[in-house]
Amino acid sequence: MLLASIFHKHFGYFLLLGGLHLGLVACSGEAKDKKKQVQDELIAVRTAPVERLVVDRPVLSSGVVSSAAEARLAFKTGGVIDKILVVEGQNIVKGQLLATLNLTEISAQAQQAQENLAKAERDLERAKNLYEDSVATKEQYQNASTAYNIAKQSTVIAGFNQSYSEIRASLTGKVMKKIMNEGEVVSPGTPVFMISATTANDWVIKVGLSDRDWARLQVGDPAEINLDAYPDQPLKGFVRELAETADPVTGTFECEVSLIPQADIKFAAGLIASVEIKPKQNQSQLVIPLAALVETKGKTGIVFILDEQQIARRKEIRIAFLSGDKVVVAQGLDSATQVITAGSPYLSEGQKVVVQQ
Repeated sequence: MLLASIFHKHFGYFLLLGGLHLGLVACSGEAKDKKKQVQDELIAVRTAPVERLVVDRPVLSSGVVSSAAEARLAFKTGGVIDKILVVEGQNIVKGQLLATLNLTEISAQAQQAQENLAKAERDLERAKNLYEDSVATKEQYQNASTAYNIAKQSTVIAGFNQSYSEIRASLTGKVMKKIMNEGEVVSPGTPVFMISATTANDWVIKVGLSDRDWARLQVGDPAEINLDAYPDQPLKGFVRELAETADPVTGTFECEVSLIPQADIKFAAGLIASVEIKPKQNQSQLVIPLAALVETKGKTGIVFILDEQQIARRKEIRIAFLSGDKVVVAQGLDSATQVITAGSPYLSEGQKVVVQQ
């Protein structure tokens, strides 16, 4: 009876304690379910560091083989071409006579200058004698002296023109092109021949470069050359000369790459070549894996970076260039340390993620 009385008296308390216990168990289950739901909403990703590396980026271009020493030969004076003494492709030596003009007119001019000089000399002598006898004035004597000096210089000019009424080779090499023929009338300075040196160290490749590539190069930078005529025989070379001004027509800067000769390779003007120049000085640049790119458009790309709160942030970057499986970034990631490389297609801006190793 006593136990029954006690149980009956405290039955309400037992019911209350039981209810509290059941409530705590239910709340604990709901918290676990909510935590599991949050974990399920997090997207698993993998990341890679944003690195600053020195990346070798060669300068690629193409051009044609030519001689470093080329010349366009012409007559100093105009006239009728009398003789052409060489043909295209012929080897020549420095000083060799290549062509002459018909000297009929030029010789007559030289003779006329000599006659004028003789007359001016006689006039000067006469004026001098008359001046000494006080018959001629000092001005008349001075005029005669001036006329003599002019006539003397005219003979020098005529003799010079006569001596340059022929073309001689200015270098040892080969006649690349014969532009004019015997019997044609040629003006002063009009090219008659194109010649070039053909010694082993005279072959170069002239290529056009953009301003950015031009700024990265220095004289002496090594190059690898591939000729279409010798596809399986890469050649070595180096930057010989860099133009100081851009070509007004193309807007590019000319670069001369000198070919290092090989015994089993023969060169000729006009051979097509592709050139890969390797700058000696490369600057360190920001580099990320290629897998980090979500989308690209031209030089613009989209990546997701990971901030300190494990939140994904969408970033637009400017791509400098690709190097194998790496992306060299020009701008857009200055403050970033990690980029997302796996799982980024499922992300949106500001989404919290979980990093998997």
